[in-house]
Amino acid sequence: MTVRGYDDIVLAVPVSVPYVRYSNDGAALFFARTLRGLLDGANLAKTEIDGMCIASFTLAPDSGIGLTRALGLTLDWLDTVPLGGASAIASIRRAARAVQSGDATIVACMGADTNVPGGFRESTARFSQASQDAVYPIGAGGPNQSFAYITEHYMRRFGARAEDFGRLCVAQRRNAQDNPRALMRAPLSMDTYLSSRPIAGPIRLFDCVMPCAGAEGFLVMTRGRAEDLDLPYCPLLSAFETHNAHADDAVQFRGGWSLKSRKLFHDAAMSPEDVDVLQTYDDYPVISFLQLEDLGFCDKGEAAQFVAEHDLTYGGDFPVNTGGGQHSVGQAGAAGGFLGVTETLRQLQGIAHGHQVPNARHGLVSGFGMIAYDRGLSCGAAILAAA
Repeated sequence: MTVRGYDDIVLAVPVSVPYVRYSNDGAALFFARTLRGLLDGANLAKTEIDGMCIASFTLAPDSGIGLTRALGLTLDWLDTVPLGGASAIASIRRAARAVQSGDATIVACMGADTNVPGGFRESTARFSQASQDAVYPIGAGGPNQSFAYITEHYMRRFGARAEDFGRLCVAQRRNAQDNPRALMRAPLSMDTYLSSRPIAGPIRLFDCVMPCAGAEGFLVMTRGRAEDLDLPYCPLLSAFETHNAHADDAVQFRGGWSLKSRKLFHDAAMSPEDVDVLQTYDDYPVISFLQLEDLGFCDKGEAAQFVAEHDLTYGGDFPVNTGGGQHSVGQAGAAGGFLGVTETLRQLQGIAHGHQVPNARHGLVSGFGMIAYDRGLSCGAAILAAA
C-alpha cells in the first residue's frame, strides 16, 4: 500500500486567544473568539470555512456539532478529537487528509477550554474511568501524582537530578519573559526553582503547569488556496500519531515517538540536526526529556546531559519551547497541545515578535496526552517548514 504524504498541504493564520487564570465564560466563547481571529486573519467570510476540527475538555455537554450551530457555521466536514495534548497533531493530520480528499477546502483547527474556579479539580476527578476506578480510591488525585510517579521512575532509572529538570524550566521562563502572551514572565533562577515548595515528590512547584482558560487555532488548506488568499503559510512536511505504545513497560520511560521518529524525519527529507525550533509538549519536565530522547536529539537516558550542554533559549543553539511553553504561558486545557503549533507557525513566518529565532526554517512540534496514572496514551509530532 502506498501511503500518501502531505504534499501541497499548508498551515496558516496562527491565532491565540489571550489566556486568563480563571473565567466564568464557557468554552464555546473561547472557540468563538478563535474563529473570529481566524476569519479576520485570513480575511475570510464565515461561509468559506467548510471544515472544523476541535478539542476541548470543558465544552461538554455540548459537542462539535453543537458548537457548529452556536458559531453559525455550515460544514462539509467535522471532527472532535478527544486526545488532550495530542489533539493538535491529530487535528493537523485529519484536517490535511480531509483537504487532500476534497471533503473540505479550508479547515479551522481549534483547541479551547475555560477554567472556572474549582473546575480543574472537578474535571480531573472524572478525567477517565481508570482514574475513577483505580486512582481516586487510593487517595491519588490529579496529574501531579501520576507525573511524580513517572518522574521518580525516570530519575532512578537514568540518574537524572532535580537540577536537570530545572535547567529546562529556567530556560523556558527566560523565553517567556519576552513573550507578551505568557502569563508567567517573572525571572526564574535555579535557586528559586530548587527552593520552591514540594507538590508531589519529587515534583516541585515549578515543575507543574498552571491551569488557565484560553484558546489556540490555525487553518489547514492547500498551498494554492493560501496563495490565492495571499496568506503567509507553512508547508506540512510530515506528521504521525500513535496510541498506547510500549504498553508492556511497567512505568513509562519512553513514548510512541520512539517508534515513529525515524519515519517522521525520513518523510520530511531531514535529520534532527536540521530542526531550528522544537516545541515539546511540556506538561512536566520529564515528558520533555522523553521527547528529546525519543525524537532522536539524544540517546535514551541522556536528556539531562543534552540540556546541560545546550542553550535552550530562543537566542541559543537549540531553541526549545521558544514562547515559554505551557510552563510559563499556561495550560489552557486541550489548547495546550495547540500552543506549540501556533508558536512554531509564528517562528517560521518570522512574526514571533520579541522572541524570534533568527532564520528559523524548520520546526518540529510534538504532542502528548491522556494520562492513565503511569503513562500517557497518545503521542504525535509534526514537522513544518518556512514557505
